[in-house]
Amino acid sequence: MQKRKYSLTHPLTVQLVSFTPSLCSFQAERTPRSERKRQDSFGMFDGYDSCSEESTSSSSSEDSEDEVPSIPASLPIIKNNGQVYTYPDGKAGMATCEMCGMVGVRDAFYSKTKRFCSVSCSRSYSSNSKKASIMARLQGKPPTKKAKVLQKQPLMAKLAAYAQYQASQQQQNLAKSKAVPVECFDWGRYICSNNLVGAPVSCFKHVPMGMCWGDLAEGVRVEVLNSDTNLSTKVYWIAGIVKLAGFKALLRYEGFDNDTIRDFWCNLCVPEIHPVGWCASSGKPLVPPKSIQNKYSNWKAFLVKRLTGAKTLPPDFAAKVHENMQFPFKKLMRVEVVDKTHLCRTRVALVEQVIGGRLRLVYEESSDDFWCHMYSPLIHAIGWSRSIGHRFKRSDVSKKIDGQVDAPAPLFAKVKDVDQSGEWFKDGMKLEAIDPLNLSAICVATVRKVLADGYLMIAIDGSEAADGSDWFCYHSTSPSIFPAGFCGINNIELTPPRGYTKLPFKWFDYLRETSSIAAPVKLFNKDVPNHGFRQGMKLEAVDLMDPRLVCVATVTRIVHRLLRIHFDGWEDEYDQWVDCQSPDLYPVGWCQLTGYQLQPPAYQIPQKRIHKWQKRQSKNRS
Repeated sequence: MQKRKYSLTHPLTVQLVSFTPSLCSFQAERTPRSERKRQDSFGMFDGYDSCSEESTSSSSSEDSEDEVPSIPASLPIIKNNGQVYTYPDGKAGMATCEMCGMVGVRDAFYSKTKRFCSVSCSRSYSSNSKKASIMARLQGKPPTKKAKVLQKQPLMAKLAAYAQYQASQQQQNLAKSKAVPVECFDWGRYICSNNLVGAPVSCFKHVPMGMCWGDLAEGVRVEVLNSDTNLSTKVYWIAGIVKLAGFKALLRYEGFDNDTIRDFWCNLCVPEIHPVGWCASSGKPLVPPKSIQNKYSNWKAFLVKRLTGAKTLPPDFAAKVHENMQFPFKKLMRVEVVDKTHLCRTRVALVEQVIGGRLRLVYEESSDDFWCHMYSPLIHAIGWSRSIGHRFKRSDVSKKIDGQVDAPAPLFAKVKDVDQSGEWFKDGMKLEAIDPLNLSAICVATVRKVLADGYLMIAIDGSEAADGSDWFCYHSTSPSIFPAGFCGINNIELTPPRGYTKLPFKWFDYLRETSSIAAPVKLFNKDVPNHGFRQGMKLEAVDLMDPRLVCVATVTRIVHRLLRIHFDGWEDEYDQWVDCQSPDLYPVGWCQLTGYQLQPPAYQIPQKRIHKWQKRQSKNRS
């Protein structure tokens, strides 16, 4: 999915459109922004250059004769305060109040026939005002003052009932997807109470708006709902960004200066956030908060002074968010993905669910599922394994289910082309690699097989399964493999082979003892992008040992392009080394924006978690 870069913020030229002591609107214009610069640096150790090679491949699976239920119709999506909701049915799940005309979830309505959105509407319907209210609504006349009051209460009651209904629906959906139900985590409170910093959205190129976040920063002004008012109708006011953490911003209404009493956190990508000038073009009223409505006698002059030269969102910001929330993978698309029970091979899986670009895949001929991002290096187009000589678990099914289609090759992440004709990796060469079964460790490893298109099969020294079932595939440009000596020069603890007794570990001695050579340094990826991450930044990160979970996390160390990710509330032994461009890292507020379940810090969990892969690994490597 390609995205265009464009400037998100621009200076405001303030023009008065309409104004009363409590009503004003503005228009804005936009200026361009220069692109961000990048620089590369890499302190690679170059002390172990070399002077100096069981192949199983099979074709992709046949079609399947199994039948599955037809795909349900797409569900209507509703976003409220950043949360994504879906109605159970576009028609049957909805109802219209016969008194006030409001539309809502049928199960949240009152009376046996679900005719009214609240008790007051039910009572008002049978009162003397029934006929007048209905006639006025049918004739398109504005409601009376009394009718407005009646509408406000049903709305709050309906929203409360709907929230309760949606919570129960989410719990059911989470149970189906094996997600862990947890209480809603308050990022704003967590950040403010600990004076934390969130990684900016621009660090995450794979997320919605990641390529076009621009210079959105503190001081940018937006138009938002005014919650500090006694008016029964929706009114708006201008607020400025006080603090920015990922998608979430701490906003303060104009006029409060340094007073924090009305500050509030909001996801900037929700529909309730608008650029300055939106009220003027939409005919919406701008009304100052009641707490400060008498603070200034001339609000017109105050706002003109404060907003002249300020920055806001571009007019098409909401349209860009909507465009970026469209994902190309669809349900029942077929892909090849790593077999989580045998890392050395791939197998066919079907896309079952897509949330924010993350895919829930269900293995063909199995009920087991596997979560990964659509740009993950673990998934490939059908036929990939055969084309490079990778092991593949053949499927016994012979016919595709109705609706199944092979995911088009252009949808998958591209790898860099490499030239294998000259000096290249060879079987038996030594290197350092992140252990996929223990992502907190960088280990001594060996190239076990050289595949086509730059792919390598790697094994962890001293821990290999007898049948090679724990070999794993890395591309030669992968940021998860390193030349011998990388950990030493960067002060990272290198995990020696299991059972190796000559400690501290020294590469020179080990190469001599094993009659091996180290892979040449020049064959490794030395590119270091200007990623923007800093130590201590907060983010949302996938627990790759249980990839259905996205957790509150912290960047605790940075080594060139390599990030050490710590899961808040867990012991350091669960930390994971992750590349700065990993599609398994997300900015603060990503889960809220996409509707994915966020796992909060686990400060008071009585027992340590043991991952399935770790249990399996202990058996394989015992």
